[in-house]
Amino acid sequence: MSEAVIALGSNLGNRIENLNAAVRAIAKLPDVKIIKASSVYETEPVDCEEDDMYLNAAILVDANISPAMLLGECLGIEAAMGRVRTKKNAPRIIDLDLILYDGFKTESFELTLPHPRVLERAFVMAPLLELYPSGRAPGMFFGPHLRDIGTDGIRKTEKEIIIPIY
Repeated sequence: MSEAVIALGSNLGNRIENLNAAVRAIAKLPDVKIIKASSVYETEPVDCEEDDMYLNAAILVDANISPAMLLGECLGIEAAMGRVRTKKNAPRIIDLDLILYDGFKTESFELTLPHPRVLERAFVMAPLLELYPSGRAPGMFFGPHLRDIGTDGIRKTEKEIIIPIY
């Protein structure tokens, strides 16, 4: 099994239900086990100020499939939930990003790990800090970056990610 992190985001419709529906779908994947979920954060949109606020979270999983296969499963869940990719940073029902995969590093058109913009995005690093309180995840030392960019525009909510047991 390999440790991986999937970041979740939604700013359309019932945002918390969208996040939890995605988590339920991930939990049903035969070779993936959800270990832990972060809190849910409400965050301001980045590069699209006119959009609605986002809900963001992250989950830590054990995966017995390749990074490319895990990414493919996440893209399939997005499509099944109705995500339509129209333009960069467009509003979305669900966004599932494979952030880390057991310290694995790769850079290709289809998949770059660690995710290339993690260290620029407090809305990803704040949930990540809950999964890795030391600020150090496999293959990435993100704590100083989060400290440097700060958490303005990010607020922890009382909403929860519910990890189903199947």
